[in-house]
Amino acid sequence: MERFLAGKVLCSAWFDHVSGWYNHANDFNILFLTYEEMKKDLRSAVLKICNFIGKKLSEEETESVVRQATFENMQKDPRANYENMPDDIAVKGKGRFLRKGTVGDWKNMMTVAQSERFDEVLKEKMQTLPIKFTWDMDSEM
Repeated sequence: MERFLAGKVLCSAWFDHVSGWYNHANDFNILFLTYEEMKKDLRSAVLKICNFIGKKLSEEETESVVRQATFENMQKDPRANYENMPDDIAVKGKGRFLRKGTVGDWKNMMTVAQSERFDEVLKEKMQTLPIKFTWDMDSEM
């Protein structure tokens, strides 16, 4: 678990990575959208993205994007996962790039003690950012 908390993302800790981008969101015109938001209401997420980039889609186009962007369809799409990339670009055979597509699967991976420790570190590291994490689909966004 400690290895996960100290995980590196492009030479920095995950928390530093998120914080760095969030603190410069206006400088670079960044839209923050969580996987949980997309799982909960994919259509709204698509519309949010369209609004952000200034793209107007017809109802038919919107429905097509929503249909193609489901986890199940993305998992099958060779353009959307590393499993179909050339061997010299992606390491294969060490798990799946698109795993289960479920929210809250961390409960099956972490012990109660690990979860509590993660919550402590998250609270400490993310206290200055107005980012709300959704750990369970039953909780409010």
